Amino acid sequence: MPAIEVILVDHLDRPTGKMEKLEVHEKGLLHRAVTVYVFNSRHELLLQRRASNKYHCGGLWSNTCCGHPYPQESTRDAAERRLREEMGMQLELTPVFELSYNLPLSNGLTEHEYGHVFFAISDDEPALNPEEADAWCYRSVEQVQHEMQHAPEQFTPWFLHTFPRIPTTFGTFRLTA
Repeated sequence: MPAIEVILVDHLDRPTGKMEKLEVHEKGLLHRAVTVYVFNSRHELLLQRRASNKYHCGGLWSNTCCGHPYPQESTRDAAERRLREEMGMQLELTPVFELSYNLPLSNGLTEHEYGHVFFAISDDEPALNPEEADAWCYRSVEQVQHEMQHAPEQFTPWFLHTFPRIPTTFGTFRLTA
């Protein structure tokens, strides 16, 4: 399998180069990422449990999907690609906000990302790629908040970091299914 390169960026998301994905996470370098949150018409969030064989955070619950744009790929195209690859869904995505974080992972890797967050609305059930995710569920924002308070170890670090912005942001996102 060929090495996957990601886009290195500065704190303003300006490209500064490219590097192999695992090396970037080993060195903790800032790179571009995409995150997708899919809601259904009942305002519930589609979560995935990462496949246990993932190189980091396997078996943890997270947002609908995430990933990295390839060099020369737009963030929207990357988000749509990852949604298809991980969840088997093809949806129209809306860019909602951007954020940056630097989070250590349990296996010595670091998620130092400039993230582009997208929302979508769908009542479709996903068709999981078993190499990416092994379970899914829809949960209300309140249920996710409760579960994060009582069992944060069940969730990925970036989801714990990003999710608190979702309830207020979702309130301004127009719901159409």
